[in-house]
Amino acid sequence: MHNAKQAEEIRSRWSWVEPTVWTERMLTALEQGVKGGVWFSLIDKVYAKANLEAAFRDVEASPGIDHVTVQQFASRAERAIGKLAASLKAGGYRPQPIRRVYISKPGSREKRPLGIATVNPYCTSL
Repeated sequence: MHNAKQAEEIRSRWSWVEPTVWTERMLTALEQGVKGGVWFSLIDKVYAKANLEAAFRDVEASPGIDHVTVQQFASRAERAIGKLAASLKAGGYRPQPIRRVYISKPGSREKRPLGIATVNPYCTSL
């Protein structure tokens, strides 16, 4: 029973992560570390189609540096996500530049940098 409660507590602290990708075991490892302190590649989690689809659902309508909105991209999303997954898996993906904007910091006159990625991972090469 203790393990179930601990898993529930860990999951509640990581409620923002994609549950189809991040298992209880992975979240526990993030909190407690891994044997020998050596982490292995997580790229297989990145190129998992379910994770890329979840990321697409979470992106806001604000266009990136390529000026393509989510709505514009939606008509070709399935093909692009498949192409992106294959490119990530093969190790050939190179991200597009990020659009930098500055947002206000609450209670301050300072601005905080925010990077807005492109929705379209290949810009015009789709």
